[in-house]
Amino acid sequence: MMTTLFVSAQVALPDWVRGRGLAIYLSFYFGAMTAGSAIWGKVASIEGLSTTFFIAAAGAAIGLIVTWRRGLQTAASLDLSPANHWRAPVFVQRVDDDQGPILVTVEYRIDPKDRAPFLAAMREIGLERRRDGAYAWNVFDDAAVPDRVIEVFLVQSLLELRRLRARVTRADRAIEQDAHRYLKEPLKATFLVAPQRRRERRRKLPAPAAAPVPAAAE
Repeated sequence: MMTTLFVSAQVALPDWVRGRGLAIYLSFYFGAMTAGSAIWGKVASIEGLSTTFFIAAAGAAIGLIVTWRRGLQTAASLDLSPANHWRAPVFVQRVDDDQGPILVTVEYRIDPKDRAPFLAAMREIGLERRRDGAYAWNVFDDAAVPDRVIEVFLVQSLLELRRLRARVTRADRAIEQDAHRYLKEPLKATFLVAPQRRRERRRKLPAPAAAPVPAAAE
């Protein structure tokens, strides 16, 4: 069982996150074994072995019934290899790797009648963006232009933007293509970089003059 679960976890994770994902999986797995050992030992000391085995068998049977329709390795058919289809942004000014945050806006032009299926596909893209390192993701309608939809999200730095692009898989690209089939014209992406904050030297203010000490009363 452990081998089956371990292989399923490996198949379901892309290359860039497989090590961290398996570490989390093993932490939960062995944590559950440790907690289960303590719990079942306590139950056996109170109720006896026969009752404990009966409860465990009943729980296993119920678990099989509840999870009957949930299969392992459902991600085996997904292509989790890197897509590498995004072009690197070109900046006129110099942008350092640690400079940020970077505000990314993507403009889509769609037919208003396709709004519902397009937004449904964009919700999947939003999960992808946040998984790959973006935050504050959202989609906005242009109240003045009915066919204009703007996607907005933030990334921490230029280096994180590069990592976000490298983490997109071929399966993610298929989701993006599903949303792009509703476009009337090519999308437009812009990248707004926050200026670097320079540390200003604080002026050394002169120390306040000491208050005169009143003379002692005679």
